[in-house]
Amino acid sequence: MPRSVNNVASRARRKKVLEMAKGYFGRKKNVWTVAKNAVEKGLTYAYRDRKAKKRDFRALWIARINAGARLHGLSYSEFMGKIKTAGIELNRKALADLAANHPEAFEAVVKKLK
Repeated sequence: MPRSVNNVASRARRKKVLEMAKGYFGRKKNVWTVAKNAVEKGLTYAYRDRKAKKRDFRALWIARINAGARLHGLSYSEFMGKIKTAGIELNRKALADLAANHPEAFEAVVKKLK
């Protein structure tokens, strides 16, 4: 009985990985074994950094809110504590946008807290 090899499927699998490696430098883009490892590592980084991106943006928002609050004599923790007790339901992303791009609106929020 002759050996049966599903060459079409394996070629498709390799082609898919090599297409994902498009734009890589040197052999990483066209040598199967090297490209497979590079793509695998790239996908791992992509998964990890989708999580890290959320942490990074939260840290940026906190820094912007802190800078805006300190202009009005409050620390970040005091500001956020007063926001919660006042019942103002603005998230950190919106507050950071106000602090960075609309200082007069941010000042209105601070005045409401004081």
